[in-house]
Amino acid sequence: MIKNKQIVIVILSCLLFGGVAGYLIRGGGEEHPDHEHTHIDENGVEYTCSMHPQIRQNEPGQCPLCGMALTPVSNKKGGESSPFVLEMTPEAVALSNVQTTRVKSGSGSGKLTLTGKIQANEQRVKSLTANYAGRVDQLFVNFTGQEIRRGEKLATLYSPELVNAQKELLETAKIKERQPALYQAAKEKLRLWKISEEQIAAIESSGQVQTQFDVYADVAGVVTARNIAVGDFVSRGSALFEIIDLSNVWVILDAYESDLGAIRKGDDLSFSVSAYPGREFKAKVTYIDPVLNPDTRTVGVRAEAVNRNFELKPEMFVSANISTAQAGQSGLMIPKTSILWTGPRSVVYVQVGDKEAPAFEMREVELGPRVGEDYLVLSGVEEGDQVVSNGVFAIDAAAQLSGNYSMMTRPEVKTLDTPEEFRKQLTAFVQSYLPIKDALVKTDADATQKTISPAKASLAKVDMKLLEGKAHDIWMELLRPMQSSLDKITQTSDVEEQRKHFETLSDNLIEAVEYFGVVENTIYRQYCPMAFKDQGAYWLSSEKEIRNPYFGDMMLTCGEVREAYQPGKRVTSSSGNQAEVQVGHQH
Repeated sequence: MIKNKQIVIVILSCLLFGGVAGYLIRGGGEEHPDHEHTHIDENGVEYTCSMHPQIRQNEPGQCPLCGMALTPVSNKKGGESSPFVLEMTPEAVALSNVQTTRVKSGSGSGKLTLTGKIQANEQRVKSLTANYAGRVDQLFVNFTGQEIRRGEKLATLYSPELVNAQKELLETAKIKERQPALYQAAKEKLRLWKISEEQIAAIESSGQVQTQFDVYADVAGVVTARNIAVGDFVSRGSALFEIIDLSNVWVILDAYESDLGAIRKGDDLSFSVSAYPGREFKAKVTYIDPVLNPDTRTVGVRAEAVNRNFELKPEMFVSANISTAQAGQSGLMIPKTSILWTGPRSVVYVQVGDKEAPAFEMREVELGPRVGEDYLVLSGVEEGDQVVSNGVFAIDAAAQLSGNYSMMTRPEVKTLDTPEEFRKQLTAFVQSYLPIKDALVKTDADATQKTISPAKASLAKVDMKLLEGKAHDIWMELLRPMQSSLDKITQTSDVEEQRKHFETLSDNLIEAVEYFGVVENTIYRQYCPMAFKDQGAYWLSSEKEIRNPYFGDMMLTCGEVREAYQPGKRVTSSSGNQAEVQVGHQH
């Protein structure tokens, strides 16, 4: 009996112990039912490594695997968001030191900063050669770097050939009356050896043969090479000295490919050297290298500068500002620090949120020429947009880690490269399509029929010959159903039938706009989910405001904006997410 009681006590003790343990493991009742051990701070910011995204922690620091600084990213998951838009917390923005700059209009003029160095003007390098063979008896230039003046004595040579030539001159001078040709030939021989007329006259008047002749500098400059020494025997044509005139020097600069469009021969520039702080020197561009350096991807730009007092020394480093002018180039401008280079179309991030809920949208931009520290942008942003000018790499890394599109993981682009003239013609047809939509909004079959003729005429003006290859094939596939839809609308006075054909017209025109693009104004793709017995239907509008062509006054505002087609902005294959302007479904 006692043994049985002991067994019961042991069982009850085990049950009690298990209950307490389970209570503790569950977190002590209902006070913290959803507690999880996460590494996220109270502001919703977590820190991760761009190289090792599995590393997550709740405070800034360095990656324990590679030592890189951790990047702050938002942990907000609320609602559906576009993969082009990265949402961040204010704390993450501050830690990434994100700064924005307003997109503004500008013209193609400014300053371009290039670096390079001073070099000797190769056109002013003189090699002084021996005009006759001989032995160096005396040398008056004793070291390289010595400055010399024009006409200064450099060396004295003894030349057996000159001795013989003088003897011939003196002998023919005696018979010059009878043999003038011999006399003139002897003098000409000395002239060819650069013996001056004064020296020849002195030989004749003295009647003595000179055994030594002096070598004089025929240019002023600095001796950069002395190739002879006393006692050397030189032959005719031997290089005795190299002399450089440094009163005019070259400024050799390195220009990147993207800078070349802004540089022209004749452009003025100013430059500075560290040896003379605060001073500016002037030069003019005289030559642009026709060949690109494949190693540095730069092109040499040469300018000439006057070197008064020989202050500019060859091999000095310079920083130059070139005044550039892009004739006829004007438009929107963005800082070069905003751009993530990915090819012909680069990436920028545009602020679309506010200070309380910061968000940044990735956009592709088409760039024009560089203007100083800015670039002209041909498409992708609008005036007044706030583009990220500092911290853009941190935002892009955070977007990639969050699974959003980034410069390395962009979606496939649907829009094709199309001639500007074709886009203008297509845009004109879109404008003639809009009255058809407006007439159906009014549920007026007769008015709808009257809008078809101008639309058909506009469609006929779209020149398919402007397209080639894939673009031409796509257009031909879209053209036929659009022509057919227009014809069928004119053949019926039943507005509901007209709306069915209008849907076919709209679907194919939307495809055309996404493939080829529009110019001038933004066009909106709108959607009604209740059209055609809840099958849904799309149409195009020039305004955000919903005016439903499938129901008219019955449900005039039923629908939503699904996408905005901006001039110059390309559409991706996942176009439902790009440039989406959600205004909410209305009834």
